[in-house]
Parts: sequence; C-alpha cells; structure tokens
Amino acid sequence: MSKDAKEVVELAPVTASSHDHPPAEKKEEHNDEEVHVEVTEELDEELEKLLQTDPLKGLTAAEHAERLAKFGKNEIPEKKQSPILKFLSYFVGSIAFLLEFATIISAVVGKWVEFAILVVVLILNAIIGFVEEARAESALDALKNTLALKTRAWRDGVLTEVDSSLLVPGDVIALRLGDIIPADCRLLGIGVTGEETEGALQIDQSALTGESLPVSKKKNHIAFSSSIVKQGQMLAVVTKTGIHTYIGRAANLISMTNDVGHFQKIIGAIGNFLVVVTLVMVGILLLYITLVQKKGFLQALVQVLVLTVAAIPVGLPTILSVTMALGASELAKKKVIVKRLTAIEELASVAILCSDKTGTLTKNELSFDDPFLTVKGYSTGKTTGEKYTASDILLTAYTCSEPGAQDAIESAIRFAAENKVEILKNRQGGSHTIPGYKVNNFIPFNPNSKYTEATVTELQTGRKFRSIKGAPQVILRMCGGHEEGQKAVIDFAKRGLRALGVAITVDEEMTKFELVGMISLLDPPRDDSAQTIADCGQYGVSVKMITGDQLIIAKEVAYRLNMNRTILNAESLVDESIPEAALTERIEKCDGFAQVIPEHKYRVVELLQNKGHLVGMTGDGVNDAPALKKANVGIAVEGCTDAARSAADIVLLAAGLSTIVDGIKTSRAIFQRMRSYALYRIASTIHFLIFFFITVLVYNWALSDTLVLMITVLNDAATLVISVDNAQISKRPDKWRLGQLISLSFLLGALLTVISFAHFFVGVYALGYDYKTIACAEERVKEPSLKCDFRLNSLMYLNISSCPHFVIFSTRVPTWFWTNIPHWLFIVVILGTQVVAMIMAIVGVPAFDGDPIGVAGGFIVIAISGVCTFILDAVKVLVFRAWSFELTAKLWPSPSRRNELRRRRERAIFHKRYVGNVAKVRKVVNAIWAVLAFQTAAKKQWKSVAPAESSETLVTVA
Repeated sequence: MSKDAKEVVELAPVTASSHDHPPAEKKEEHNDEEVHVEVTEELDEELEKLLQTDPLKGLTAAEHAERLAKFGKNEIPEKKQSPILKFLSYFVGSIAFLLEFATIISAVVGKWVEFAILVVVLILNAIIGFVEEARAESALDALKNTLALKTRAWRDGVLTEVDSSLLVPGDVIALRLGDIIPADCRLLGIGVTGEETEGALQIDQSALTGESLPVSKKKNHIAFSSSIVKQGQMLAVVTKTGIHTYIGRAANLISMTNDVGHFQKIIGAIGNFLVVVTLVMVGILLLYITLVQKKGFLQALVQVLVLTVAAIPVGLPTILSVTMALGASELAKKKVIVKRLTAIEELASVAILCSDKTGTLTKNELSFDDPFLTVKGYSTGKTTGEKYTASDILLTAYTCSEPGAQDAIESAIRFAAENKVEILKNRQGGSHTIPGYKVNNFIPFNPNSKYTEATVTELQTGRKFRSIKGAPQVILRMCGGHEEGQKAVIDFAKRGLRALGVAITVDEEMTKFELVGMISLLDPPRDDSAQTIADCGQYGVSVKMITGDQLIIAKEVAYRLNMNRTILNAESLVDESIPEAALTERIEKCDGFAQVIPEHKYRVVELLQNKGHLVGMTGDGVNDAPALKKANVGIAVEGCTDAARSAADIVLLAAGLSTIVDGIKTSRAIFQRMRSYALYRIASTIHFLIFFFITVLVYNWALSDTLVLMITVLNDAATLVISVDNAQISKRPDKWRLGQLISLSFLLGALLTVISFAHFFVGVYALGYDYKTIACAEERVKEPSLKCDFRLNSLMYLNISSCPHFVIFSTRVPTWFWTNIPHWLFIVVILGTQVVAMIMAIVGVPAFDGDPIGVAGGFIVIAISGVCTFILDAVKVLVFRAWSFELTAKLWPSPSRRNELRRRRERAIFHKRYVGNVAKVRKVVNAIWAVLAFQTAAKKQWKSVAPAESSETLVTVA
C-alpha cells in the first residue's frame, strides 16, 4: 500500500450484508463490532485532473493516443531469462569452480583421461540441474492473463468494446454483472445509460484481498483490477493501469523477490569451505614443490592435481538433485506437484507455515451455521414450549428468496435449504417450486426496507401467511422486539457471523409477525483443516492464519480450527512506532493476522525470515502471490489462480491441506538422506585432503590421479542409491546446523586419516612396500623398462575407497546405525562397489599404477574398514548427544550466535524464576485451600454435635 493510502470505514455493520441489511442501531453492546475497511488511494493533482472525463462521452481518440504514449499499455511488463544464460549459470558456484580448476590443470599437464572424466561430470551436473531444477518463472505472465481481455468504454461519445490492454487513466468504462474489472477505477455513481444511482456494486475481490464476502462499492469507491462484479451496474473512470494497479503492485513485489534459496546457500557454504581449504593446501604444496624440491611448475601441477581432484565432492550437486527429483516423483503420486526441487529440502526445515484463510483453511463459500431459534407461538401466548427447527427457519427463508439471485447470502440460504429441508430435496433440478406451498407474491430486496418478503399459501390447509427475511434489527422491530433474539444478534456479531432475521405472520390478517429465529452464516473451515493444523503441530510446524477478513471473523475461524485466538490486526505490521524486534516477537507469538493486503503478507514473511525462520506460505489468490514467492516454500492449494500457481514452489492438486503433512514427512525423509550424504562426503573430502597433503609434503607419495578419480566417481555414483534409502522422519523441523556438520565431518575425517596412516605405515614399514612411487614413475618415463612397486597404491586405494564409504552406513541416522536398517538396494550397491575395489586391489591393475596385494591382504583391509565403522559410529553418537547450541556458539562464534545464546540464557533465567514463583503461589493457594477445607469440615462437625449437646442439657435440667 502506498504511503499516502488512507482507510475509509463503511458504516455497514458486520452483522449484515451491505446490500440487504440496515445499519445496526447504535447500542453500547455493539462497541466491539468490527467493520469492513475500504482501502482507497489519494491521487496526485496531475492525475486527478485527467480523471475529469465527461461520463457519457469519454476520451477522444487524440486524448487516448496521447495518454497511451504517456502511461503505456494496461499490462504487466514481461521479464524472461535466456535459456542459454540459465544453462551456463550451472557452471557457476564453489563446487563448479573447483571442478573447472581441476579440469584446466588436467589439460595443462596433458592428463587427457582425467580431463575427459571431469568435463563429463561438469556437463552432467549442469544438464541435471537445468532439466530437473528449472524454475517456473511465469508468475508475471499469469498476473498479466488475469486482466480482462475486452471491456466496454466510452470513446468519442460512443460506448464501444475495446481491448483492456489499451485502457488509460481517464477512460470511462461500463461495469455490469459478471464483468472482470480491467483496471483500477473509481465508481461514478452513474448507470450505464447515464442516470444517477445511489445503489452499489457487489464486487468479489477475494482473490485480491482474501475477504470471503463480496464487498459493497458505492460512488467514489475504488474497484480493483481483476476483481469480479457480482451484482449491479455502474460507470467508472479508470485511475490506474498496468503495473500501477493494485494487482500490478503484487506483480512488482514478485519481480523484486529474487532471494537465493536456502538450499543454494547451504551448498554454497559447504563449497566455499572446501574451496578455501583446498586453495590453502594446494598453495602450500606448490610453494614447497617448486621452492624446496626445486621442481618445475608443470611438474608441481601434476602432483597437486591429485589433491585438487580429491577435494572435489564431484557428485554432491548431482546426488542431491537426483535425490530431490525422486522425492518430487514420490510427492507427485500424492498429488503434490513440486515445481522447484530445492523446495523439498526447504519444506523439511519450515518451522512456521503462514496459511491464507479464505479458500485455503476455509471453503470460500458462505455456509449455513447453527441458527438461533425461538419458541413456536410465543407472540400469541399459545405455546407448547416447542421450538422452531432448523428446517423451519430454512423453509421460511426459502419462501422469500429470489430465484437465480447471484448474491452470496441468497445463494447460501438456497443451497442450505435445498440440502437440509426434506420437501426440497427431491424436486427437479433448477425448480423453485415448493411442494405443498404456493408463493403468491414476492417483493425483492429494497435498500430502504432492508428485507425481502413473500406472500405464501399452504395448499393443504389454504392458510395464507407472509414470510420475511432481512437485516436483524429490522426484522426484530417488525416483530415487536425479542430480548433473546437481540442477544443472539450481538453474540453473532461478536463472533463475526453474518446474521439474517426470519419471521412469519401468525394471524389471519397477516399483520402480526413472529420471529422464527436468526440465521447465521460463515465461510466454514475445510473438513480437514483442523486436523492438518494439529498434525503440523505434532511435527513442530506452527500454523499462522492470514486473512483479509475482519478481526472477529478471523478469531471465530481460529476457534473452530482449535487454534488460539491471538490474532493481530494488520495495522500493527506497518506501525512505525513499534520497533522491528518487538514487532517480530509479536508475529512469532500470535496465531494469525486480520485485514491484511499483499504488502502485509509479504511483510510477515520478511520479518520472520529476518529472524532466521524458514517460512512456508499457502494461498490460492492473486493477493497471495507476492508472499508465496517471497516465502522459502510457497504452496498453492487446489483451485488456486494462475498467479498463485506460478508464484508457488509447490502446487497441491487435492482439495484441502492434508497433503501438506504428507509433503512435510516426505521432505524430511529426503532431507535426512541429503544430510547423510553431505556428512559422509565432507568427511571423505577432509580425509582425502589431510592425508594426501601430508603424504605429498612429507613422503612425496600420492595415489595416481586415475585411482583418485575412480574412488570419487564410482563411490559417488554408487551413493546415488541413497535417494531410495529408508530414513527416519524427525518430529521437529530439520536444520543443516553447519557448525555441527563441519565439526563432525572434521572429526570423522581426522579419524579416517589416522586409520589411513596406520595402513600406510604398516604397508611401508611392516610389509616393505615402496612409497617412492612418484619418483619411480618419473624415471620410468625416461626408461620404460624400469619396474616400480605399486603395491602400496593398491593397499591405500582399497583402504581409502572402503573405509570412508562404509561410514555412510553410520551417517544415515544420528543414533546407532543398526537402529534403522538400510534399504536392501542401498546395501547391495555400496557393498558391491567395495567388492569391485577389493578385486582390483587383490589382482592389481597395472594400467592404473596398481600391483596385486593378494587375497589375504584384500580381505584384511575390508575387515578392518568394517570394524572401524563401529568405532566411528560410536564417535558420531557421542558427538550428537553432547552437541548443543551453546557448543556451536563457542566453536563457531558469530555476532548472531552470541546474541542468540545471550537471549536463550536470559529466557532460561526468566523461565526458572517464573517456575519458582508459580511453585510459591501454588504452595500458598494449597495452604489456603487446606485452611478452607479444615474450616468447612469443622463447621459441619460443629453442626452435627451442637444439637446433641443441647438435648443432653435439656435432659439434665429436667
């Protein structure tokens, strides 16, 4: 909303629809009623002058052409990204840069096999990312398509049909029932044929503002682009077009939302960490080899190539993308369509789910609620105490309902009656006849009388009566008042229910009305909404309701959804007197927001994200699109508009929200698989880096680059099956906890390095394997007949391939690895790759610089790797148990972590003090209750003893 926006409050009370209910009588009891807030905008003087168009002549062709050149077309600007640039963007990033660096080195030193492998990996990663992870950036197109294609406008004194895209400020357009409003416009209070009218348009703007009922718009009110005229007709002058309209601002918010996703940030952080470590180690090695060992630069590059290749988690982007892609296929079977793959990982981490009310938590249709019913015959004094029934009040209201009316309240009453009243159920479709009754006369709604009326004959008895329905205060007045009915009206108003009074005549003259009761109407919650909210709570996801409806309606819906009723008015979101930290804390603690506009929803998501929360947003309308795009995970529900569907990351095809819970569970399973792989891969990379850095620096030994690539590519390819592995589903939102992830990876990587050095020393000093393989290989280039001992290569290849790879069995779960049995395919593939590695080590592969170590040697290395898995698993479990946020803040200190740690300590002190004070109060209360109980028991005992004592005294006196 612009800064100069102001609020104009309509006088129609919440208890009545603005088209057929009168203003409520001013009473003290109504002070807490809420009213619809009409949003308008002050226009600058220059634009205001352009709106002074003759209503029955419109703009001239010259004026139109001049304004079209100045303001442009009435459409949303398109912004499209080149597919080529998008594909090339997948070659950018920390891990991609590492791969490209290694590829360049391979080409420079002439290692063409390694070069070819690295190029294939680079292209494969880009293709998978482009195909599986292509974002749907069509939100602006969908917003553009929501504009009406044709409209009728006055041009040169003629009412003609024009393209809505050619409308300009100052155009006079005709609005009628069913029209989609093509631009923001001001109602002129003039009929299409030129007569002045005091009537109002009923406009459905639920897709823009979230209000469940059509809104009454009168002269000088603003009708928003893309809302729908539900009743009435009137001329209007266009005030704003294209990007400057209400819906255009929503498009602008979407175009401004280009935040890097949470998953990209995590992968970027991991990649940056590995890049820094690699560059430092490679730099040290280059300086050592060139300056200390006095070797040439190209020769030094050959040796550091191994370290560079070892540092690259080649399959990290690919495996994570494939895991998410398979998860998306799994969700699609449950009618959850994932448009952005990384949204799966982010959904697992969502802690707060902001849900639009109208059409998402509710059905977006008025429904018959529990009515207030009176006693039959109370007005005549001839009553048996029997009350009117729900069928009675619906049938009476139906007799005075207008057939085919488009009004939401009329439609709700007719629908309820036709589905609940027995005599109306079996009629032919579309018939308005009432079996057993004949409507002799019908008087439609009149803005002055505020009610509809019918004269009806009961065919069986011939009795005639009048039935009326309308504004509660009017009906009560016509019935001579009714105290309980008045209380019911006030109660409905406090709960945000729409009320309609229904009465019937009880005398032959048809002049004396008796109140049948009060019909209450509400946009009801979906059948599964309450259960979905409860299920989300069980998985640690807090649901906050967001609506354009009034505060009391929001509270009533929250009550029916078993939510707390702490609902904030949207005004507080733009209150500059409230500090942002205090406002964010309010948002965290509240259960929902009322009377919001798109900017408010966007603001809620933004403030929660600034606090570090991952936020999900569900919605179905144009008004939800900016917040859907801004949220970490935007979820468009079934039946949503194109704008909402395009802005969202996930689209639900099944009605209701129950599938969101399926999405949360599936996403958390996928998250566990991805974190398992990331922990394994980072630990392996650190192991590679440290081990090869020391061996090259101290012993001038390293595995051949081909064997290193074999380990990284084959093991990562095998690890693809983690995407189908069994996973534990967390009951709390998952987090990457990078401090914990990297610290545990470092620890596991260091232990793996110790294990590898144990093998290295045994091979060199116990078994006598030659470690001077690099020097021998260099000499063999000069003298091909020279024989080299490459058994140490085979021994270390098998150790470095198997021991870290078995660690993935441990990293699958935070507890002991045997508590969750892996998928059979996962076991077969992981063990299968190590069987291949063992065979290569046993028989030797001279082409890869590997000599045989024998059957015994192969099985012993594999057995040691298996035993080490148990040791490393014990270390992992101990770390997970001992880890805390306080430890993270100490090991990885940052201003935000230190501040959060301070806040947590302050909250802990406050909570301890609070619990202590409550305990003290309970002691005092219990003591008071004990004293009162003692006094009560003493009084009872005294009363029972006193009469006996009196009788004994009388006997003694006698």
